[in-house]
Amino acid sequence: MEIFNIFLNIIVPILILIGIGAFLHFKFQLDLNTLAKINIYYLVPGLIFIRLYETDLAWDLFFKVLAFFIFLSISLYFVSNIISRLFSFSKGLRIAFSHSTLFYNSGNYGISVNDLAFRQDPVAMGVQVLVLTFQNLLVYSYGIISLDKLNKTKIKNTVPYFKMPILYAMFFGLLLNAFNLELPQFIYIPGSYIADALIAVALLTLGAQVVQLNFTKNMFTVYLSVAVRLIISPLTAFIIIPFLHVDVITAQALFIASAVPSSVNSAIIAQEYENEAAFAAQAVFVSTIFSALSITIVIFLSRILFT
Repeated sequence: MEIFNIFLNIIVPILILIGIGAFLHFKFQLDLNTLAKINIYYLVPGLIFIRLYETDLAWDLFFKVLAFFIFLSISLYFVSNIISRLFSFSKGLRIAFSHSTLFYNSGNYGISVNDLAFRQDPVAMGVQVLVLTFQNLLVYSYGIISLDKLNKTKIKNTVPYFKMPILYAMFFGLLLNAFNLELPQFIYIPGSYIADALIAVALLTLGAQVVQLNFTKNMFTVYLSVAVRLIISPLTAFIIIPFLHVDVITAQALFIASAVPSSVNSAIIAQEYENEAAFAAQAVFVSTIFSALSITIVIFLSRILFT
């Protein structure tokens, strides 16, 4: 019964918003490039800045979340490479496979799940915002560098790393938090409006992005990717978390954050660099569909394993 309640009250609202986005794109052909830019340059930086400013965030928690993210990423990188070599993937597919497991949807999906699962708990949201920040930094560093090795002509079309607003949103949010500086109301109020708008717009964007993805018939590699993303990743997180000595809410938030589906960013940069775009799109779509069940189970287990 508890699993059903989790699915009904946490997952179904998210699926409804994703479905609305898919319907609106099907009916009106929304400009996905514009929607992506609104999320990357407007909503996500606003959320990161405001939530890091608001959260009573201790520096030891910051470094513990960072350590968790680094160890989880390294573990998933090695697992994906072992699988790639075991099945003799081509170099391009090896990179795309790695991206589909390493880059997970901490933003428009993870933030929404966290918000509903923890009923807007500031500590849990602070943890999720940090994971989201580190995820974006990883995508636009390792993600771009690894693809650039395959195609050196595309780098000029990529957002330069140090021009990412997310990086500066994190820096100034942490700075104000660390020195307990008060943000003027004429800045805080619009920032709060931006942060509050993220979930609805981000899930609408996800629905619009997923519904227009192109697919092929070769699904075996996709299922391998989904298994790593939705099963091996939370199992690995479960092994890592006890070594961090964090509180219950943080442990649950990290565990749930590790189990979200593949990020649309992996499909976007795969399409941009013309590297296994069909596989990347399939991995995003299938992992998002299967996550409705897997994330429900992970949320349920988080309440049993971390108490």
